[in-house]
Amino acid sequence: MSADAPRRRTRRRRILLFAAGAAAASLSLSACGDGASGGSAQTRFVQGKDGVDTVKKADRQPAPDLSGETTTGKQLDVADYKGKVVILNVWGSWCGPCIAEAPNFAKVAKETEGKGVQFLGINTRDSQKSQATSFEEEHKVPYPSLFDPTGRLMLRFPKGSLNPQSIPSTIAIDRHGKIAARSIGPLTEDELRSMVKPLIAEK
Repeated sequence: MSADAPRRRTRRRRILLFAAGAAAASLSLSACGDGASGGSAQTRFVQGKDGVDTVKKADRQPAPDLSGETTTGKQLDVADYKGKVVILNVWGSWCGPCIAEAPNFAKVAKETEGKGVQFLGINTRDSQKSQATSFEEEHKVPYPSLFDPTGRLMLRFPKGSLNPQSIPSTIAIDRHGKIAARSIGPLTEDELRSMVKPLIAEK
């Protein structure tokens, strides 16, 4: 083995860590803000007056692989809920707007659980699971969340899709596993219902 091999491995590790940090930093720039909802000419989404952007059924893109460990240490795969409407909320325990909208999500999740709707979360930028679980207990969050401290799951959303661009963001996935709607920023109960209701009615 070359004497330089350990140095090369160390250099590669540093490069990988830098890349991961840069990805997380790009997300943190819009954290707890109303990041731009733009995109390429291929986005084909309609910006709603209520802050919810929607995509026509024919133009929807499949949701990416969103799987991993939850804040409580269990395994979760969003794809397992195909056949249901999935409302996916991106949040952090440190985020003021996330705290403000948490009761709205808890209430609407309970209202719609018998209507083929599954609420899920992606917890991001909390370094410890205990930070996330304390938030969930305090705000009585009735659904599980994937633990994603570095924001890697957000980077899996396809370019030009309705991808999460700030914290909080909310993504609606239709019964066929396709991205149907998105909201950037916190949602009221009525705004959340306006996102869910049309998808419940779809067949």
